[in-house]
Amino acid sequence: KVGWYNAILQPTFHLPYPDDTLAFVVLSTPSMFDKALKPFVNKERLKIIRDPVDQCVSHHLSRVKEKFPDQKVDVIFDYEILPSRKPKFLAQTAAHVAGAAYYYQRKDVKLDPWGRKKIYGVCIHPKYGGWFAIRGLLVFPDIQVPFLEQSAPVDCVSTEEKRIELLEQFNFHWQNSRYRDIIEVKERYSEEQKAYFATPPAERFRLLGLTQEAQ
Repeated sequence: KVGWYNAILQPTFHLPYPDDTLAFVVLSTPSMFDKALKPFVNKERLKIIRDPVDQCVSHHLSRVKEKFPDQKVDVIFDYEILPSRKPKFLAQTAAHVAGAAYYYQRKDVKLDPWGRKKIYGVCIHPKYGGWFAIRGLLVFPDIQVPFLEQSAPVDCVSTEEKRIELLEQFNFHWQNSRYRDIIEVKERYSEEQKAYFATPPAERFRLLGLTQEAQ
């Protein structure tokens, strides 16, 4: 429910819907690269002008909207920002309140070892660890669900030591992706997918076999 999200954030980040409004957080799993992105690129090769992943997600969420012709569906993407430069929604907070992934933050560590350093939080999924992404939010403004019960996310990094290790790896060594394997995972990114996301955005077109013209 939108209210679960709004309840833990400052008013500047609130979503402009009644508290009982139904919303879905959309995640992409490791298999998205082969099952969605590559087929999309092959099919839409000449129409890809921005970021292939963003366009692929947009395409699939548009198709979800089409499945509900009688409903208003508002789609908010993880990369969208307001005129104030603030994100339109805080993806990791949304995933946490929806029960999709646990958002580990500095406040989850009792004996904080970082002093004055800025420490960013990170979501971990019980099945995919850090090998997933939060792509968007689907809001159904006309559907109110007052009786929907909130499910807590799975606290899969439960020890103090592991939480410190997770935040340490994510904040200071994120390039090596070790934080993603903080727990035993069922599936992770393929080598090809790792290479794609490790490549600067401007050079990713080449990896997908897209030409300069398509870019």
